[in-house]
Amino acid sequence: MRILIVGAGAVGGHLCGQLSLEGHDVTLIDTDLEKLRKIENDLNIMTIQGNGASAEILEEAGIKKADLFIAVTNIDEVNLIACILAKEYGVARKVARVRNEEYLSASSPLNSSRLGIDLLINPDTAMSEEILKICSHLEAFEAVELAKGDITLIGYEIRPESPMCGINLMDLRDLKGLYDFVVPAIVRQDKTIVPRGEDEIRPGDKIYFIVRRNDIPKIEELIGVKSQAPKKVFIIGGGHVGYNVAKALEERDCELFLIDEDPKRCERLVEKLDKTIVLNIDGLDGHELRSEGIDTCDVVIAVTDEDTTNILASLLAKHLGAKKCITRISRPDFIPLLGKLGIDVPLSARLVAANMILRFVRRGTILSAATLLGSNAEVLEFVVSSMWPYVERPLKDIPFPKGANVGAIVRNGEAEIPTGQTVIRPKDKLIVFTLKEVAPKLERLFAS
Repeated sequence: MRILIVGAGAVGGHLCGQLSLEGHDVTLIDTDLEKLRKIENDLNIMTIQGNGASAEILEEAGIKKADLFIAVTNIDEVNLIACILAKEYGVARKVARVRNEEYLSASSPLNSSRLGIDLLINPDTAMSEEILKICSHLEAFEAVELAKGDITLIGYEIRPESPMCGINLMDLRDLKGLYDFVVPAIVRQDKTIVPRGEDEIRPGDKIYFIVRRNDIPKIEELIGVKSQAPKKVFIIGGGHVGYNVAKALEERDCELFLIDEDPKRCERLVEKLDKTIVLNIDGLDGHELRSEGIDTCDVVIAVTDEDTTNILASLLAKHLGAKKCITRISRPDFIPLLGKLGIDVPLSARLVAANMILRFVRRGTILSAATLLGSNAEVLEFVVSSMWPYVERPLKDIPFPKGANVGAIVRNGEAEIPTGQTVIRPKDKLIVFTLKEVAPKLERLFAS
């Protein structure tokens, strides 16, 4: 597939890296020559210096032959104009990133349908949705809903006191009569492992399970944890993300505190929020935070516009006794470092937005895709064609590439966790865990 990307920032760079790795013909456009040279040195892509909203530059980049157009600069107007031009050149699919939430409104004269844009991504909205999802599974560091929510890919960090410590994967398989699940991956010291039977679970391992949504409590019992809905939440930062999260959490039965240093912003938040206690204090003032009860809260969500503030506020909250912290950062490459510092869930808005775009890009035999934060792995959802040469064969006889595991099958609307003896049938939906570098081989297998 020929893909044009406008914008060489963190989102554009991440997309270029992933899509070129999958074998797509990628061209990147940006005005910053230094950024282009750096990305070109690291990746096998073509780069063009210039304004992505210029017809001349787009023609030089080969817009007439493009199958997909993605505009992710930091300027909404450039992204929208670039997509409008792409539409005029007949590009089939167009994606734009916008910061102004007005463009997402169905009543806006410049919404996606009126502009002919297939997907509009707002980083703040995407970040808010990711945070709310994590709040539903507080003991997990990541949760991805698949098969329309019937199946969940969920990750837990194994504590030293967990009954799973010292157990190998073969022993876990013996428990499948009681616990129906698949363990597709273990992340150990920032390395993603596709586990084998003899691999032993160690303290500090981050283990992913593919499991039916209703069976999550059983898995948590096996691990030795129990997720409960948060009863007390502190949000540090009253910007778009902080407000969106607070507004959504007001519909749940929990005690909410929103902290911001700006008195005028606090006044506006008081008018918009019904059940949230808005505090005009410094999110780094330990005395004030303790007096408001942060030491007894279930989760702290640090979402100011400053990485340093979010990191320090999270570390302070953990020191004061907060059970869990969700921390917004702008630099995706900080994620592994922050985990070592003790921050539970670091989230990059740029990476979250990029992953939403990747899920849209991989449509066709792939129904959906989710990149796992902080790892080099993905979960893909494929539909089996009646013409596929491996239909009516058991799973164990299908030549899946090394580094890919089938975690679940959805058949006639019912989800099941398969074994090697499970026979694959036409129209089955397979949920497959895969390392990123293996994904192109997996796509070729399903296209055969």
